[in-house]
Amino acid sequence: MGEQAQAVPLPPWRTPRKAPAARQPLSQDAIVETGLRVLDAEGFDALSMRRVAQELGTGPASLYAHVANKDELLDLLYDRVLAEVETPRADPGRWREQMRDLALHIYEVLSAHADIARVAMADIPSGPNALRITEAELAIMISGGVPPRIASWMIDRLNLYIAADVHEGAMYAARQRASGKDAGEFISDFFGRFGDYYRTLPEDRFPMMTAHVDDLLEGGGRVRFEFGLDLLLGGLARYGAPGDR
Repeated sequence: MGEQAQAVPLPPWRTPRKAPAARQPLSQDAIVETGLRVLDAEGFDALSMRRVAQELGTGPASLYAHVANKDELLDLLYDRVLAEVETPRADPGRWREQMRDLALHIYEVLSAHADIARVAMADIPSGPNALRITEAELAIMISGGVPPRIASWMIDRLNLYIAADVHEGAMYAARQRASGKDAGEFISDFFGRFGDYYRTLPEDRFPMMTAHVDDLLEGGGRVRFEFGLDLLLGGLARYGAPGDR
């Protein structure tokens, strides 16, 4: 009887229930990966313990067994992003080139993840991947003859420069999205507005600015980032081996 009842098809106005999706086991790794998806899709300001818990289909309280608070989540997210950075083995003959390539690589990785660089501006990153990158930077510079103290200070200045530039780029990107314009149109309108304003300044008070408006506004974010990076590395070269200066 039971088997015959089960064999009878359902009426067309009824649909079989779908089996509930298996809930992902909760772990620190799962929380971090989910947080990264939220960050990339919705931005830094949308990230919260509640939002991550919602994405995982649980309550915020359950996250605290694996992550102490939002600050720890941000630190873990930042180090997860840094896992994408590949570091070279130090080559004394190419130390300046290696430092430049590594800085650009970090810049590109951070730029691909919304405004995660903001984390590095609020604290000293100390996760395993941050330590791995710091170790590589020290090895590269010291192999090139840069004194350890100068190399250590350079790491601080360089990483702050990268984070600040990426943060600025993320803010521009957020304003561009809010404007509803494509990137090219937004940049043209944004800087065009400043150019128009600078040209109205009194020439007797601002002779340099009014004469060099185009120079003040020329060059995109990547171009200016590389310009500043080369200035930093050029200054650092004073401390390297004599043949590399």
